[in-house]
Amino acid sequence: MIKSMTGFGKASDEFSGKKITVEIRSLNSKQLDLNLRMPYIYKEKELELRGEIAKQIERGKVDISIYTEALQEALPIAINKTLAKAYYTELKALAEELHESESDLFKLTMQMPDVLKAERELVELNLDEWKLVKETVDKAIEAFQKFRTDEGKTLSNEFEMRIGFIVKLLTDVISLDDARVENIRQRIKNNIAELIEKDKIDENRFEQELIYYIEKLDITEEKLRLKTHLDYFTATMKELGSGRKMGFIAQEIGREINTIGSKANDSSIQKLVVQMKDELEKIKEQLLNVL
Repeated sequence: MIKSMTGFGKASDEFSGKKITVEIRSLNSKQLDLNLRMPYIYKEKELELRGEIAKQIERGKVDISIYTEALQEALPIAINKTLAKAYYTELKALAEELHESESDLFKLTMQMPDVLKAERELVELNLDEWKLVKETVDKAIEAFQKFRTDEGKTLSNEFEMRIGFIVKLLTDVISLDDARVENIRQRIKNNIAELIEKDKIDENRFEQELIYYIEKLDITEEKLRLKTHLDYFTATMKELGSGRKMGFIAQEIGREINTIGSKANDSSIQKLVVQMKDELEKIKEQLLNVL
């Protein structure tokens, strides 16, 4: 069953007063284009995590965000008094020198860099916490893959419908083909009869030339190959990771349709060819989103 490259997945868990959330989003891309955002404390594990994600997601423009949220009360705030006094003294001296108001100096001082700091200690990555992060990533990927599979079912239904339309149009082409050949034969005869007297026509030579001409307009092989490609496309839809392969088959389908149109020399068949092209273009648009 095919999968869509578009997907979304989310999972979260808790560890030691901290909520860990993972979100995955993807769009179509020829290769894997992975953008991974994560807290700095996890950065030492980024390369390892990228490798594991690449194995599971395969292809697409993928954005993965890992973020944490404290569930406990905020850490107490400390004021760097020495630094604050230094800022205030310098600002006051500058205000006096420039004859500016000193009314907002305290507020401005408290906004200066490093005056206020949360009392926290930098800690090394807890391996149990990292294990939980990886488990949460796996859960998000599982939800993400389910989304892709569900989208893939929608795409499969679309492809089956469009391929069915082309098969029906091909059946109509086949039904018109026999009459087309006879019409061409009769049209040529009538045109020649208008230009040359009947008793001056070498019938044997005429038939030879007519057969040669009609053989160039024969679309029997194209009809057969087109039906084969359509059946192959439908069978390939049941394979995993078949997006590129289906794209190649669609190119072959288009080639046979174009050849039928160029060789048909019949307005009714050419109208059917235009409709087949329209259905194929809709298929190609959707194929860009198949994994």
